[in-house]
Amino acid sequence: MLTYHKSEDVVWMGLTITFILVPSVLTQLTLTFVHRDLGRDRPLVLFVHLLQMGPIIRCIEALVVYCQAGKKEEPYVTISRKIKLKHGKGLGPAFESEIGHSERKLAVHRNAFKRTAVIQAFLGSTPQLTLQLYATIQEKYVLPTRLALMIISMISIIYGALVCSVLAIQIKYDDYKVRMKPTAYLCMILWRGLEIATRITTLVLFSTALTFWVVLVGLINLFIFFFQPWVEFWARKASLPENIEKNFSKLGTTVVLCMVTFLYACINISCWSAVQLDLADHDLVEKQPRWRSLAIYYTLRFMENVTLIVLWYFFKSDFYEYICTPLLVVQLIVCYSLAVIFMLIFHQFCHPCRKLFYYNVEDCLRCACCGKKKQAQPPEDHAHGPQEHAPPDLTNQLIDRETNIVGDIMEAA
Repeated sequence: MLTYHKSEDVVWMGLTITFILVPSVLTQLTLTFVHRDLGRDRPLVLFVHLLQMGPIIRCIEALVVYCQAGKKEEPYVTISRKIKLKHGKGLGPAFESEIGHSERKLAVHRNAFKRTAVIQAFLGSTPQLTLQLYATIQEKYVLPTRLALMIISMISIIYGALVCSVLAIQIKYDDYKVRMKPTAYLCMILWRGLEIATRITTLVLFSTALTFWVVLVGLINLFIFFFQPWVEFWARKASLPENIEKNFSKLGTTVVLCMVTFLYACINISCWSAVQLDLADHDLVEKQPRWRSLAIYYTLRFMENVTLIVLWYFFKSDFYEYICTPLLVVQLIVCYSLAVIFMLIFHQFCHPCRKLFYYNVEDCLRCACCGKKKQAQPPEDHAHGPQEHAPPDLTNQLIDRETNIVGDIMEAA
C-alpha cells in the first residue's frame, strides 16, 4: 500500500484496502457468532473485536485451554461414537470416547478458525490475488511486494479450499474416524492449486481484453450460486431452521443465511465448494452431496473457461504480441484438465473412505457411456418397470444408494 501511495495509484490502493478490511470485519463477526459472545457479558472481548484483533485473543484463549487440559479431572460433556477405518473399510462396532469441557472448547476454537480461514480465503485472498495479477499485467512489471502478496494469497486460497474438501468428507462420513494420508493431501493440493490458478488467470486475462464484460460474467456466477440454495429451499416448501442463534429473530436468521449463501457463491466462483448448502437443515449443510452436482459443475466450468480464453485470444491487446498466445491458451486448458484428473484420482485412489463408495469414479464414467443406450429405449419400457435385458441406470442408483452410513449425531464442523 505504501508503494501505491508513493506512486499515487489511488484506485489500486483503495481496492487493496477494501479487500483487506471487508474479510477482516466478517472474520470478527464470525468469531463472535461462533463463540456466542453476543449473549454473554464479555465487554473486553467485544472491544478487541472492534479493534479487528479478535483472532489474537482467540488464539490466547485456545492456548490457555490447551495448557490447562488434563491437569485436573473434569466430567465429560458428551460421548462420541466413531467407527475405525483400516484400508478404507470399517472395522467392527463403533468405539466410544468421552469428550470433556476442555476438548469441547478446543473443538469450538478449531471450528471457528476453520470458518474464518474460508472467509479470509474467498472473500479476501481471492479478490486480492485477482486484483494484484490484473495490476501486474496492466502496469507491465512485477513489484517484489506485490509478488509476495500474490503468493500469500494463493496459499490462503488453497488452504481454504482444502478446509472445504476435508469438511465435506467429515460431514458425509460422520460415523467414521477419518484420517487423511499425506498422499491424499498432496493430490488435493495439486487438484485445488491447478483449479484455482487456472480460473483466476482466465478471469484476469479476459478482463484485460473485455473489462466491462468480466463484471457481467462475475455477477451472473454470483447470482446463480447465491440463489441456487434458496430456489431449492423454496421448491421443497421448507421452513427456516430454528436455534441457529437463540437471540436471533426471523429477520436475523434470514440475514445470517444470506451471508452464508453469499460466501457459498463466492467460493463456487473460483472453485468447487465441496460442501453443499441445505437451508432447511439446522447445520445448513447437505449431509449427502451428490456426484451429479460435481459432474455438472466441472463440465459447465470447463466450458466457461474455454469460452473466456477463446474470447480473450480474439480480443486481446497488442501487449501480448511478444507472448506465444496460442501456447498460453493450450496451457490454461491443459492445466484445468489436469485439475479435473487429479480430482478423479483423489476420489478413486486417495479418498480415505473410498472403499465405502457404492460406486467409484470408474463406475460413474462407465455410467456416462451407458446413458446413450438407455436413452435409445422406447418410453413404454420404462413405464412397466425395469426389464431384465435393460442396462442398469447407474446414475439414479449412485444418487440414491451411494452410501447409507451418514448419521446426524454431531455438529457439522
